[in-house]
Amino acid sequence: MRTVVKVERCRPPDTSEYKGVWVFVEQRDGSISSVAYELLGAGRRLANELKTHLSAVLFSSTEDEAEELINWGADKVYHCSSPIFKDFNDEPYSQLLFNLIELHKPEVVLAGATPIGRSFIPRVAARLKTGLTADCTTLEIDKGNLLQIKPAFGGNIMATILCPDHRPQIATVRPGAMKRGEYSLDRKGEIIPVSAGNLACRTRVVATIKEVSKCMVNLQEADVIVAGGRGLGDAKGFKIIEELARLLGGVVGASRAAVDEGWIPYNRQVGQTGKTVCPKVYIACGISGAAQHLVGMQSSDIIIVINKNPDATIFDVATHGIVGDVYKVVPLLIKKLKEAKVE
Repeated sequence: MRTVVKVERCRPPDTSEYKGVWVFVEQRDGSISSVAYELLGAGRRLANELKTHLSAVLFSSTEDEAEELINWGADKVYHCSSPIFKDFNDEPYSQLLFNLIELHKPEVVLAGATPIGRSFIPRVAARLKTGLTADCTTLEIDKGNLLQIKPAFGGNIMATILCPDHRPQIATVRPGAMKRGEYSLDRKGEIIPVSAGNLACRTRVVATIKEVSKCMVNLQEADVIVAGGRGLGDAKGFKIIEELARLLGGVVGASRAAVDEGWIPYNRQVGQTGKTVCPKVYIACGISGAAQHLVGMQSSDIIIVINKNPDATIFDVATHGIVGDVYKVVPLLIKKLKEAKVE
């Protein structure tokens, strides 16, 4: 006897039912993470293009900061205040976000590509039976679909990923890849209280131990970064880079090539396999402009390039370019800065 089983493809949902852009607002120790403000800036732009509303979703243990999200661009804030969110735990986070998405049906959901976002957002996507693009650096809209752009194959290409048949379209975004939106105290919005209900939790956080780093450099929060690459020739070249950074009140960064040579520690690396940064000023010294490096710094407000090769790829993203030897140009900049301070 033969049994015939007919398998039917799962019918995708009616995408017309899904409206709105959502941003999951990450917070730690009662403070909203900077990536959330970056996502609100990106979400506001996407919502305007889609002619829809922007909502923020905040899970916290206090009532503070929900109003601030409206000032940063949100039309609505879904806020759940409960002691269960004092410490991050995958289970309650994923359960409540899934419930909210199922109820309100947003078409786009954004979260930070942080340890928290990478931990629980895939759970949410799996429950919703929709796609997830991780670690995006650019987001665009085309014919109602979210173009989720991210480095692939070690940063050698930029892949554009779409999820045309399922909703919501979910993406995690690399911190520092987006710019913050405009802050306005005049912006009006709605704060919608959300009940935690009876969230099941089979695990509990026993303790949180913060890593103590010997190096206090925080590239992602710096306003000025002076970065060196293989063009410096050796580790000694970073001495003038450090002096220039100090005079500008900035920090030192580096390309992967300089880190691989052992000239500077990995925690200074900017790029695909390092930090993604968005400072007010980024000065690239002796950096050729490999795709992996550009991904990590091309959103900077002002990019100044110093390179003796006029055909270096990094000039393509430069705001200002100087074709010249780093060891001649940088000392002149240092001299001028010192003269200006004396005056």
